Amino acid sequence: MGFPVSAGLLDSMVLSVVEREDTYGYEITQYLRRAVDVSESTLYPVLRRLQKNELLETYDKEYMGRNRRYYRVTDKGMNALEDYRHQWTEHKIKVDSILMNEGEKL
Repeated sequence: MGFPVSAGLLDSMVLSVVEREDTYGYEITQYLRRAVDVSESTLYPVLRRLQKNELLETYDKEYMGRNRRYYRVTDKGMNALEDYRHQWTEHKIKVDSILMNEGEKL
């Protein structure tokens, strides 16, 4: 059993992966699959949305004789990522207080 991944969580995870280094779609998918079940067909609409919202930008780079589209985080994307991280920390504390029995008793 797994937990569903919301659009906001997926956006934040993609931004975090690309923040590490500029990369391309297939590589992002492979990295995300370490934690969540995501396909390339799910990822590309996310990448387009992030690009449309000016959180990511693209450039083409030749690799083994062919062009690959690379993604990089914009300044606006870095600000969004920091906000996502803050929200995630607060959310995780609240969920852990219940799931891990760390909160007050009823």
